[in-house]
Formats: sequence, C-alpha cells, structure tokens
Amino acid sequence: MLFPLLAVLIWSVNAVVSKLSATAIDPAAISFYRWLLALIVLTPFVLPGVIRNWREVRANGWKLLILGLLGMVLYQSLAYYAAHSVSALFMGIIVSLIPLLTILISIVLLRIAPTVGVAIGSVLSFGGLIWLVSAGHPGELLQHGIGKGELMMFAAAASYALYGVLTKRWMIALPNWQALYVQILFGVVLLLPNFLMAQDVGLNSQNIPLVLFAGIPASIIAPFLWIQGVMRLGANTASIFMNLSPVFTAVIAVLFLHEQLHSYHLIGGGVTLLGVILSQRLRTPLGRKAKKPAAEVKS
Repeated sequence: MLFPLLAVLIWSVNAVVSKLSATAIDPAAISFYRWLLALIVLTPFVLPGVIRNWREVRANGWKLLILGLLGMVLYQSLAYYAAHSVSALFMGIIVSLIPLLTILISIVLLRIAPTVGVAIGSVLSFGGLIWLVSAGHPGELLQHGIGKGELMMFAAAASYALYGVLTKRWMIALPNWQALYVQILFGVVLLLPNFLMAQDVGLNSQNIPLVLFAGIPASIIAPFLWIQGVMRLGANTASIFMNLSPVFTAVIAVLFLHEQLHSYHLIGGGVTLLGVILSQRLRTPLGRKAKKPAAEVKS
C-alpha cells in the first residue's frame, strides 16, 4: 500500500509546485527544464537498454511520439499555464477526474462495455464539476462561460487519460522505463521550440527547487513507486489510491499556499470524487437484464 500512496502524495505536492511556478518561472521554461532534467538523470540507466532494443523503438516511433506529446507535453504544460488563473485546490480536483475520463475514452477506443457506474458517475462528476467551476452558482456560467484556466486544466486531464488508454491499446513491446525514456526524449524535442520563444527562461534560487522537484520526484520517483504498486497490488487496486489526490492536494494547498477552502470546493469536489469512485466500483454492464429466479423460469 505504501508505494502507490507515496506516489499519489508526490503528485499531489506537484500540483502545489505547479501553482507556485506561476509566479516564479515561465510555463514553457519549467515544462522544458523538468523533462530535460528527467532525461539527463535517466540516461545512464536506461539508454543502453534503448540502444539494445532500437529495432523495437524504431518500429513504434510514431506511437511513442504521440504518447510523449500527450503525457509529457500537453498534460503538464497545460497545467502550468492553467496555474496562472486557477487554484491548486481546483487543479487537484480536476486531476481526480482522470480515472473517469480514462474509462469514458476506453469505451470508445477499446470497445469496453459501459457500466452502471460509468453512467451514474459521469452525471455526478459533471454536476460536481459545474458546481465547482461556478463557485456554487451554476447560473453564472450561462453569462460568463468557463474560464481559460479551467478549460486548459480539463484538457490536461483529458490528454493524460487518452495517454493511458493509448498506452494500453498499443501495448508497445518495450520495458516500461525504456518506453518512458523515449517518450521523454520526444517530449523534450517537442517542448524546445516553445522554450526558445519564451522571454524569460532564467533559473534562480526561487525557481530551481521547483524544477528539481518536478524533474526528479514527480517525473522519476513517483512513476517508479506507482509501477511498484501496480506490480504488487494490481492496476485496479492501485488506481483507487488516485482518489486521495484531491484530498492530499487540498490539505497541502491550505497549509502551505494558504488557499481558502470554501463550501463549493467541498460540495463540488466531493460530488465529483463520488462520481469517480462509483465509476470504478459499480461494474455491472449497462442494460444487463436481471435474471429471473429459478422458480419463475419457464420450462
């Protein structure tokens, strides 16, 4: 239990780091530095294996490129930009939607059967999200619409959900760390143009700790812990721990960023999280007819 729990805790802290980065470093800069640092740290350990499996890497190059775009570029970069206008509390709650979004995308791409939990959970999570985005006043959304930061954060979560589904669909025949390494390499290349166009990419005493945390604990240590947790507990059990992410993020944001926890956070976030949990736990296929008792079955 400790492995996935620590992984989720690190990722929750990273949501707060993303918020802190909004005033400390350009989003394009921290996105690039983060994955460049992870690439440098992993290279001595992973590159020899990548070279040995170069034929497999080359055969799946375009797939690894797309995964790098979704998981390393869009997901975290959008979160860094969103952090300029949304709270860490909001970011943590949106991230908790990833398991539900993964199931919804899987229904389309993997042809899995929709379940009762997905149907109920989707409605609840959508309602909770509306309540959260509108700060408890859903009617105001009709007048003002959804903010850019909220949309970017939702797009980030959707990108990562699609990343997870495609990873499962393609089943690339490479060890996890080698596949991740190549994705990071593609991510660094894709992030480079935006980095070069950014005006202020300087590192200083204020933003270096943020880059270090994002590049090593959040990008290397947490994935390692998560993989270990999946190996020991199974993917379904480990995924339950992701539901703790908004709780951890909320506690950390209130304690260290002094963000205000309002009733709409509790209501909207709670209903959203309930929808995610139901989508994971209620697995009866949608539309299945109840079986008649044996005594009622006609001969």
